Amino acid sequence: MPWIDRNRCTGCGLCVDNCPAEAISIAENLAVLDMENCIRCGSCHEVCPTESIRHDSELTDGEVEANLQEAIQHAQSCADLKGNTLESLASLERHIKHYKRQKLVAEKTLERLQHVLAYQNEEYREKTASE
Repeated sequence: MPWIDRNRCTGCGLCVDNCPAEAISIAENLAVLDMENCIRCGSCHEVCPTESIRHDSELTDGEVEANLQEAIQHAQSCADLKGNTLESLASLERHIKHYKRQKLVAEKTLERLQHVLAYQNEEYREKTASE
């Protein structure tokens, strides 16, 4: 999903003018994304002269580190609050189960999206062939 690099954004408004979903506004001279209305069409990426609209893949390492730190904090809190250091291990195991489930959901979602894409590609080919 896109995000705005506030250090690059000049507030020029090109992204606002070119967003078909009207999911971008300007506040305090910077672009602001409304992620609930964003349709991930890429129009904003294409027109931004300062490359302020970034891809979330750039944030992966930071998200992983934040998840890791959260799991470690929870594990330590479990051990401290329950008075048993083994609770730390159990907490970490629960976090691993949680992320495995998230991975499974993501994999199944990707698989189904690929089927939808293949179906729509076939429909498009059939439509254009008959025109």
